Amino acid sequence: MMKQVLRALWLASAVLAAPATSWAAGLATADEAKAMAMKAADYLRSSGPDKSFAAFDAKDGPWHDRDLYVTVLDQKGVVVAHGNNTGLIGKSAIELRDVDGKPFIQDVLAIKDSAWIDYKWQNPVTRAVEPKTQYNVRVGEYLVGVGAYAK
Repeated sequence: MMKQVLRALWLASAVLAAPATSWAAGLATADEAKAMAMKAADYLRSSGPDKSFAAFDAKDGPWHDRDLYVTVLDQKGVVVAHGNNTGLIGKSAIELRDVDGKPFIQDVLAIKDSAWIDYKWQNPVTRAVEPKTQYNVRVGEYLVGVGAYAK
């Protein structure tokens, strides 16, 4: 009986501690977003689109860290990988605007090498619309992006 009680207490503490652990880890920084974007771009170059896009889309893989995730657009603005919302894959994002009406996808598509783009977007951790800065790297016909939310 005592063993069952201890087991139940351990399980309850593990479940309750999980959200606290993720909040304690905090939100990612812009430097961490840039590092992940550059690493993802290198992975795309070395592994090719099929393997890379599947890896970027996997919620439990190395391409997710707190509020960081990888997105990839083709040069026409079609989403080909999205680490936070796979339902967007195959859809054109060219007309997408943030809550202030900023056509940030068009800004992303104009990038020749790499650059930061600022816009407002829903944070997957807090669920609030927040300012976001996204580092984007062009890899051939693709734009790989990872963004961090302002603190």
